[in-house]
Amino acid sequence: MPDTAPGLRHVEHVMGTVFSFDVRDEPTAAVRGALAEAVHHLHQVDAVFSTYRPDSCVSRLGRGEIRPEDCPPEVQEVLSLCAQATRASDGWFSITPEGTLDPSGLVKGWATEAASRLLREAGARNTCVNGGGDIQLRGRAAPGTPWRVGIAHPLRPGELVTVVTAHHDMAVATSGTSERGAHIIDPHSGAPATALAAVTLVGPGLTLTDTYATAAFARGAGAPAWVEALDGYEALVVLPDGQERRTSGFRRYGS
Repeated sequence: MPDTAPGLRHVEHVMGTVFSFDVRDEPTAAVRGALAEAVHHLHQVDAVFSTYRPDSCVSRLGRGEIRPEDCPPEVQEVLSLCAQATRASDGWFSITPEGTLDPSGLVKGWATEAASRLLREAGARNTCVNGGGDIQLRGRAAPGTPWRVGIAHPLRPGELVTVVTAHHDMAVATSGTSERGAHIIDPHSGAPATALAAVTLVGPGLTLTDTYATAAFARGAGAPAWVEALDGYEALVVLPDGQERRTSGFRRYGS
């Protein structure tokens, strides 16, 4: 049946993944314009930051052909945020985990949060922007009804490990091996991180929530204690044997 719910929805294939926009507000001209701007922004981010494009600023920067000051200002912003995340994670987040420059672990969340912000600035107060499974939520799904996000179980295909309920504007990000295999590198050893099956973080904004989820997964067994010490973040960790660990405040959002 056709989707007759009010609002505005859009799906965009970009940055090697799928972005989806779900706007539950009146689709005014300003909101429609902001959605078009957000989609354009995602393609610009891909052109600047893609490590698969040899002509991108990040690829050229990694090869030493240009300096950060030769790049668009957003490159310096992202590199500054990456440095912040590296310090906050004791080096478990790295933009050179395999010896070459790759800020992808932060860029997708940063781009998704920026797209959400464009919608908010245009007057959309109730939105869900999903960047490849990592989500920035604002407002409500419907009057009196919070957004609810199902988190896939990393070891049981077709099952959910929990459902996260958003009682306020927040972000949800998951890092794990179920979708892309052992692709997250332990920056201290250079080997794939395999001590955990998945880490789901909730936090205020997707840029750092997604980045910290990556760092937590790389950290392994110490992830719950590290996230516990972060102000404003909570985590659900699934171990390879199916056991689960939660930070003390996670139950405010999910079981």
